[in-house]
Amino acid sequence: MGAGKTSVGRALADRLNWSFLDLDDRIVERERRGISDIFRASGERAFRNAEHAALRRVLEELQTQAGRVIALGGGAFAQKRNARLLHGAAVVFLDAPAEDLWSRCCRQAAETGTERPLLRSMNQFRKLYEARRSSYLQAAVTIPTGGRAVEAIAREIAEWFTPQTANRRQKGESE
Repeated sequence: MGAGKTSVGRALADRLNWSFLDLDDRIVERERRGISDIFRASGERAFRNAEHAALRRVLEELQTQAGRVIALGGGAFAQKRNARLLHGAAVVFLDAPAEDLWSRCCRQAAETGTERPLLRSMNQFRKLYEARRSSYLQAAVTIPTGGRAVEAIAREIAEWFTPQTANRRQKGESE
């Protein structure tokens, strides 16, 4: 949460001339209610089930529709069954200090008037981030985002998808 998944994902998709999909939007579409509503009315387990189903469907679609950047929600990759589905995929972890993430989330919630249950306590937020971080570090690529512009981050990630960079990585050459 607050890492810039959507803004960086859109910028990356534009740079690569790919399509962009936010998994949370797909969940809202499938469930016909907002994420906060799912958590409030049905609980986290119901949300995680809906998230898993949406992720499976999106990954099935990728079999015939390559060239897509997908933004996963903050807890999606930390769920073991989702991580198994994503094994071998080009998953990118946008890393930033918990304090930066907290500030971004609070600012965004205030600007949009969005209710974010995880924003009740900085201490609770930090604990959740620390609990999930070891899962995030299993991503194929970790990109530090603290204090960086969205376009610079998208450019760095895009380099991972250029033929020259991919060839050097396969040969074990340094970047």
